[in-house]
Amino acid sequence: MPVAVDASQIQARPLKYYDLVMAAFVAILLLSNVLGAGKVASVPLPVIGDWPFGAGLLFFPLGYVIGDILTEVYGFARARRAIWVGFAALIFMAFMAWVVVALPPAADWGGQAAYEQVFGQVPRIVFASIVAFWAGELVNAFVLARMKVWTKGRYLWARTIGSTVFGQGVDSLIFYPLAFLGATGWTPGLVAKVVVTQWALKTAWEALLTPVTYWAINSLKRAEGIDVYDRDTDFTPFKTGV
Repeated sequence: MPVAVDASQIQARPLKYYDLVMAAFVAILLLSNVLGAGKVASVPLPVIGDWPFGAGLLFFPLGYVIGDILTEVYGFARARRAIWVGFAALIFMAFMAWVVVALPPAADWGGQAAYEQVFGQVPRIVFASIVAFWAGELVNAFVLARMKVWTKGRYLWARTIGSTVFGQGVDSLIFYPLAFLGATGWTPGLVAKVVVTQWALKTAWEALLTPVTYWAINSLKRAEGIDVYDRDTDFTPFKTGV
C-alpha cells in the first residue's frame, strides 16, 4: 500500500522506475517531433468527409500523460527534472538534424532531397516547439501538483484533465503564434482557430486516455510504495535538482 509522503521525504529513497518513466517521456517527445510533426494525415468522418490533421496529434499528448504520471507519482521536482532533460534532448536533436542535413552529400548518393524534406527544419518552428513544450509541461506539472494538495489526493481524473487543460493551452498559445503568425497565409484569425482546435483535440485525446493514466499511476504507486505530495516544494521552473 503506498504511503503518503512529502516530496522532501523521498530525497534519499531508492526509486525503482523513475529513470524508466523519464526515458519513456523523452523518447515519446523526440519521436513525436521527428516522426509526427511533418506529416498531415486524413481521416474520413461521417457527413464532414475527409478531415486533415497533424499526425503528431496521435502521440504528442502521450508526453503529457507521462508528465502527469511523473508529477503524480514522483512529485513536481522530479517531473521538472525530466522536462529539462527533454528540453536539452530537443535542442540536441534540432542541432544534430541541422548538421546532418547541411553536410555535403556524396556524389553518388541520391537521397539528399528526401533527407532535407524529412529532417530539414525551419528555425522559427523549432524554436517555437521547444519553448512551447518547456512552458506547457511545467504548467501542467505545477497545476497537477497544486491540485493534488488542494484535493488531498482525491479526484485524480480532475487533476489529470485539469492540468492538461492549462498545460496544453499554454503549449498551443505559445507554439502557433510564435511559429506561424505573420507567415504567408497565416492570418491572425486562422492562427486563433488552429490554437483552439489543437488545444481542444489534444485535451480530449488525453481525457480519453484517463483509464490508462489511472492504471499506470496506481501501478507505479504500489510498486514504489509512495504517494508524493508537494506541500513544501520550491516550484521555480529554473532548477534541475530534486
